[in-house]
Amino acid sequence: MNVLVIGSGGREHAIVWKVSQSPKLTKLYALPGNPGTAELAENVNGISVDDHTAVASFCKDKQIDLVIVGPEAPLAAGLVDSLSAEGIRCFGPSQAAAQIEASKSFAKDFMARHNIPTAKYATFSNYDEAVRYLQSVDYPIVIKASGLAAGKGVILPETDEEAKSTLEDILVKKVFGEAGAEVVIEERMTGQEVSLMAFTDGTSVVPMLPAQDHKRLLDGDQGLNTGGMGAYAPAPIFTSEMMNEAIEKVLKPAVNGMRSEGNPFVGVLYAGLMLTPNGIRTLEFNCRFGDPETQVVLPLLETDLVEIAAACADGNLANINIQWKNNAAVCVVLASKGYPEKVESGKVVTIEKLPDDMVCFHAGTKTENGNLITSGGRVFGLTAWAEDIASAVKKVYANIDKVTFDGMQYRKDIAHRALEGAK
Repeated sequence: MNVLVIGSGGREHAIVWKVSQSPKLTKLYALPGNPGTAELAENVNGISVDDHTAVASFCKDKQIDLVIVGPEAPLAAGLVDSLSAEGIRCFGPSQAAAQIEASKSFAKDFMARHNIPTAKYATFSNYDEAVRYLQSVDYPIVIKASGLAAGKGVILPETDEEAKSTLEDILVKKVFGEAGAEVVIEERMTGQEVSLMAFTDGTSVVPMLPAQDHKRLLDGDQGLNTGGMGAYAPAPIFTSEMMNEAIEKVLKPAVNGMRSEGNPFVGVLYAGLMLTPNGIRTLEFNCRFGDPETQVVLPLLETDLVEIAAACADGNLANINIQWKNNAAVCVVLASKGYPEKVESGKVVTIEKLPDDMVCFHAGTKTENGNLITSGGRVFGLTAWAEDIASAVKKVYANIDKVTFDGMQYRKDIAHRALEGAK
């Protein structure tokens, strides 16, 4: 099979790495890809992901049998619809189904319609109405820009004044542009978060291994919020009973609900879950593989990813027996100086040979004058896998100095919750 992976980050490098191992693979392309994917696939330059006609033409020209879309933005923009209309098989949801991530207000209303457990909430597009609502709530809140804000649209105000200021920034000053045309104000829940991704063909749904990531920049879960500073899987806190609860109360109702509303969801459904004292609650849904969670989940996947993705696209997921390695994986994100604010890019990178059970996923790199240089905030995801989380943690940190660039920063306590729980 000829396969095209859309995207250019660490998640996409992980997808390309896994797809490259498939015995069904004939030729692999990444659009646009990155220097990491270039070692495994042919990167496609000169075509914009936003130009659906050009992407479709490329697929026809190269006789692409399957397109796997990595990021949320092309899904929200309807790339799958455009390619499907041309008879090109895709692993990823339609634009209508991608609303489950692209619009937080849609997602919250959808959860309410299908009795999926979540936090109390209200949605506003008017600043004065939102401020009036603030006066009526007697619990800590979260304020979210409804649209896609590149992971930055979630604010946890500590005071009434902070909440009003946040609402003014989003609804009046438009700091998130159109993504903030609407806000969701919701109850702030307590508990540990777990990322549960699942494969689905629109009818069947098969969960992946549960993962936990680290959003805060600094050790001890301190510092600024980021896109994720590391992850591990499987998350030991997530018991088999919790998995059953999540399947029955979250994943199945979501997939069945999307189908019943005429928007069958095909691809990866990601549920961000909160393990509250009152049971599992759904923080959010995403319409694609998580990042960096993909960098720890896919190395543990035993079954051929191409086979799974094709079965989802064809509606045959029920026929696939998905198997996982009985191991654990840990990913430490190596970030640029200044991340997540003013990032210093353009630093030369050196990478020494890593052990066989490790991989360095490229997230923000490019090549210039023959050198590999940094080109983003999160530069690499360094992933190791071993028989258990403690061994994987030991391995990843023992080899971290094999990747170097000026100003490199990373957390030294990835998986601390899992290790503390094991003591």
